[in-house]
Amino acid sequence: MAAGEEDETERVRRPSGKKTAKKTARTTSSARADSRKGEGETERVARRVSAPRAMRNAAEQLQQLLGRAPESVSAVKPTEDGWQADVEVLELERVPSTTSVMATYRVVLDKEGELVAYERIRRYTRSQIDRGS
Repeated sequence: MAAGEEDETERVRRPSGKKTAKKTARTTSSARADSRKGEGETERVARRVSAPRAMRNAAEQLQQLLGRAPESVSAVKPTEDGWQADVEVLELERVPSTTSVMATYRVVLDKEGELVAYERIRRYTRSQIDRGS
């Protein structure tokens, strides 16, 4: 080689065997953790969200679909596949407010709290009260 020329192999830096071993060990352990995580993810996917979270999800997701803000969640109960919630929504605002039209929507959520179905089950005026049985 001439004095001003560099050897091609000198410019390429290669990691020492020690660093490579550490990286390999880290990669191997993280691969094992990922395989365990994969098993854990299956369990996590099957885990049901809490009732308060299900209530919030039902109200938030229904609002996105209807474009109206829910006033309250009047019922929430666990089902075999997730949650079912009844959400009260102001459908038509009137003056006085006691004559406003309200609706109850039944919302079905999966175990992770994602909305899978909804339907309007009742319409009523705000001043209307349920009759006792």
